[in-house]
Amino acid sequence: MIALNREDGLWQVVLNRPDKANSLTEDMLRQLAGIAEEAGQDPGVRALLLTGAGNRVFSAGADLEAARAGLATSPLWERVSTAIADLPCLTIAALNGTLAGGAFGMALACDLRIAVPGARFFYPVAKLGFLPQPSDPKRMVSLMGPARTKLVLLAGQKLTTEEALGFGLIDRIVEPDTLLQVARDLATDAMAGDAANLRGIKHLITGR
Repeated sequence: MIALNREDGLWQVVLNRPDKANSLTEDMLRQLAGIAEEAGQDPGVRALLLTGAGNRVFSAGADLEAARAGLATSPLWERVSTAIADLPCLTIAALNGTLAGGAFGMALACDLRIAVPGARFFYPVAKLGFLPQPSDPKRMVSLMGPARTKLVLLAGQKLTTEEALGFGLIDRIVEPDTLLQVARDLATDAMAGDAANLRGIKHLITGR
């Protein structure tokens, strides 16, 4: 349910469960964490592209049955987002549709986020009685500021694609038929560069 394509330094990771809105099971989260951690140990990886299968939803977050069994508060979400954030290469979330719940973490951890028109962005932890994963609010604040983060996490508002772009949550709106090509185009310079230099550039930007 997680598809991985490795192509000359570009790793394309696909959440491949479109019949279930690409909702994530414990096994899928473990696979995602393993892929990101492996990429972090491979000096040949210069870009990682994360997307979802289908044309409506990137991911609805935790699988409903798994959430009821405790997955919604599992430390696996933080493990995934930390592994992505720690990658020394360029990371791009190509959001093929709506982003919801715990799936926010992996998108927030990416360097860039592009999304299709009509996508919605929401993280309904307040009404569900959960805390967001520890790193998610901090990363959201760094992109949108504290008030807009409260709009999402405390007021439970669903952002449109246009609002997400205006707030700084995403970087571009891209038509569905060109989404993956645009993501690949964004990775062109990184793919042509040296992995150690990419690590150095990211360190200058993030301090890590």
